[in-house]
Amino acid sequence: MTDKKNLSPEILLHIAQTLNLPMRGLVAAIELLDDGGTVPFIARYRKESTGNLDEVQILAIEEKLAHFRELADRRETILASIAEQGKLTEELKGRIEATLDRSEVEDLYLPYRPKRRTKATIAREKGLEPLASYVWAQQRGAEPLGSLALAFVNRELGGGTVDEALEGARHIVAEWISEDADLRKALRQLVFDEGVIVSRKATDAVDEQEKFKMYYEYKEPVKTIPSHRMLAIRRGEGENVLYFLIEVEPERAIGIMRRHVLRQHGDWTQQL
Repeated sequence: MTDKKNLSPEILLHIAQTLNLPMRGLVAAIELLDDGGTVPFIARYRKESTGNLDEVQILAIEEKLAHFRELADRRETILASIAEQGKLTEELKGRIEATLDRSEVEDLYLPYRPKRRTKATIAREKGLEPLASYVWAQQRGAEPLGSLALAFVNRELGGGTVDEALEGARHIVAEWISEDADLRKALRQLVFDEGVIVSRKATDAVDEQEKFKMYYEYKEPVKTIPSHRMLAIRRGEGENVLYFLIEVEPERAIGIMRRHVLRQHGDWTQQL
């Protein structure tokens, strides 16, 4: 496993390719930064070591370095937490260690993160998880789902009717869907590829100098909006002048969810 200070060759190669830098200059810059050198000092006085990297390039290296060391720390914490629960499989460990995406690491951890009490939690307490597993498996059987659900009616635990048992099972399935790392990754990619940032002026907002006027009614695709405009929108939201959201075509998102979740189509799903 990567420690906090030394980055793996895979991460170094990723940084070099992302920043379009020679590996030798990258490694030299990292060593100089770790030795306490400042970005201006390294750019001005250590050109022979870094291959003439300028301040912008060295600053980018410094930012990537911090990012991936924080990721290594977070990865260690997550692996320890899942292992403590006795749920760390070799496959899961491999996926967590292989990804370089912080969001994906958090998605993989999501099913194991300590949770507040939810409707799914309550449904599990009523003994409905096996029914949810049957729904999730989507295997056609001779026994109708309603008849199967009857076996999970437990008046003592608060599951008094078939409809209540099915509703509880749906809450559990909904949680499983929301915690599916591959689905979350696919939806996040949809947002990056096709999403549109939409900002509007908040109701009763006060913007005396009209600093954020251009964003009162503003739209721009996620994949093309420059960082300075996104930061301005976020700042406007922080000052309660703007609010923003990211829009995607609902049918596209639902289509991705269907491909990830549904195994059987047609009448079977109507039973739910």
